[in-house]
Order: sequence, then structure tokens, then C-alpha cells
Amino acid sequence: MSAHVTRLEGVPYRLPLHGTLAWGKGSSLSVAEHVIVRVHLSDGTVGEAEAPPRPTIYGETTASVLGILQHLQPALTGVDITDTARLDAARGSVVNNHTARGALDMALHDARARSAGRSLFSDLLGPQKRVRPSFILGIATRAEMLDEARRVVQAGVRVLKVKVGRDHAQDLLLIRELRAEYGDSVQLYADSNETLTPQLAPDALSAMRDAGLTYVEEPLPVRLLRERAELRARRILPVVGDDSCFTPADLERELAFGTIDILNIKTARNGFTDSLAMLARAREAGLGVMIGSQASTGLGTVHAALMASQAGVTEPSELSFVLKVQDDLLTGPITFRDGWLDVAALSGLRVDDAKLRRYRLD
Repeated sequence: MSAHVTRLEGVPYRLPLHGTLAWGKGSSLSVAEHVIVRVHLSDGTVGEAEAPPRPTIYGETTASVLGILQHLQPALTGVDITDTARLDAARGSVVNNHTARGALDMALHDARARSAGRSLFSDLLGPQKRVRPSFILGIATRAEMLDEARRVVQAGVRVLKVKVGRDHAQDLLLIRELRAEYGDSVQLYADSNETLTPQLAPDALSAMRDAGLTYVEEPLPVRLLRERAELRARRILPVVGDDSCFTPADLERELAFGTIDILNIKTARNGFTDSLAMLARAREAGLGVMIGSQASTGLGTVHAALMASQAGVTEPSELSFVLKVQDDLLTGPITFRDGWLDVAALSGLRVDDAKLRRYRLD
């Protein structure tokens, strides 16, 4: 007889960052204040995952993640860990709360594997054992952004996702300086976070293309559906869908309107279940796919890396935010070498309870 769920647990923690991550018109992040979500089973097994609440993106806070776990606990308690239909139905009984539900899904996967004597890696590691990581280069002064780029390239990353959108002229100047410094050895692409307008976007994308960027993420506000479809139809620069594709239903809408070339799937908001479904649908539709980060620390990065190892993930994935964090909760470091991350080498990493006690907030 398999085990059943006995309890849900949320442990909030805060880790300091190297500087601030800024994006969009005015959003910023100075610490990683996340929640370790744990699923306890009747056989003593514990599955865990990381929830990174983002008030400016999903409307979630640390308190709301803890609250949704408390809300869902009665529906999950007593359910057999192998009864994925009932577990998914209970998890799906609430809407939104993306990172809470995503982390719960991943923790359930982890608990199910452990209870059966397996691991997430034995269940989910795909054929791409090594993947290309990218680093999210937040908006700052040009000197600060160049310094951070040098630091992460030195650490082994060869793809930079450059946050843009507050000053187009300065954005282009930075991109040209990065291209001049690294040539073709570092891939560059932009994330506009919905900051452009339909009038300015064509020229802005043309300038980005001419400066050497490979694609651009969410150039226009998501609500401008027709305008986004028209921009993508001009084929100036491949468009990455992120804020427009929170859920599988969102992805279907974007496919119907033809707004994106590449899908950014984030395990932090989709868990493994929806991420795998969205990957399959994107590949069926002929889209490129990358795995994104919600400024994840170590545990979230390990889980995102498992998704990045799947067949059909074609683009670099955002797996190096750990380089932005001053310390982490894992038992060992996540390291990068010559533009690659060895996903299989992450299999032995776990949350260090002593570190969690040091950084927990409750």
C-alpha cells in the first residue's frame, strides 16, 4: 500500500542578493524572499520545492503562499500519493496562486518518487544531460551591468538575457558594448517586460536585431493581443512569450493568435505537470522552448534544470540566478563551465537544514 499525504508545510526564508535585480518600468528585487513548500507523507517521506512569490507579477506574497497551503491542506490530507487525478484536482481547486500551486505540484512529484524509493532525477531527467544556462542581467547603470556581465561570464555563463525598456538609447549602447566586448562568444537577447508601444516597437526591434540580439521577450503589453500578433507577423526579431503564457490556457490563446516564436516555461509557476504539458504543446505547434527562472534560488534551479533537460527544449534556459544570490540553501554549489550546466551532476544536492534554520523568517 502506498503512502498518503498527512501535512503540508511552508517555510519562508530570505537570502541576500548581489545588488538589485530591476526590470520593466519600475519593478525591482533586492532579496530573495521565498518559501520552501513541503509535502509530508504517512511513511515519513517528505517532498519539497521552492515557491518564489512575486507581488508585482502574480500578486502573491510569502503570506499568501503560506495561506494557500493551509487552505489546500484539508483537500489533500489522506489522499494516496499515487492518486495523481485527485491530487491535481485538489491543487486545481483554486485559481491563480501560481507559484504556490507550482511548488506544491513539484513537491508532490518529489514525495511520490521518494516514497517509491526513487528520486526526481530517476523520474524526470531527460536526454539533454548538459544544457546551456542564461543569466538575467537586470537594469542598472551601464557600468554596473557590464561589471555583472563580466562576473557571470567569468563564472562560466555564455548567454545573457538583458533587461531593457526604461531608456531605449541607453539599452542599445549597453548591448553594443557587450557585443564589442564578447563578440560572438556570448549570446545576447532582450527582455522588454511589456515596456514598448506598438508605434515604437518595430524600430526598437530592428535596432536590437542590428545590435546583435537573437530574440526579444514580451516587447508589448500582454493586453494588446492584436498588436502583438501584428508585430510578430513582421518577423523583425523572434518573440519570446512569458507574461502572456502563464498557463496552458494562455498558451492556447497565443497559438490561436500567432503571437510568439519561443515559449518561456517557468516551473516556478507551472510545476512539472503543466510545464510538461506546455512543452509538448509548444513543440507540436513548432515553437522553440526555453525554461525560465522566477529569480529562483538553488532548489528552484535544480527543478528548472530537470525541465531544461527534456527533449524539445531548444533554447538557453534561465538557470544561473544562483550567481546573483550571496548564499544558498543547498548542500553544495551549482556551477557552470564553458557555457554549460551539467544537470545530472545536480542530483545529489539537497536543502541544508542548518542553512534553512539560519535564513528562515518564522
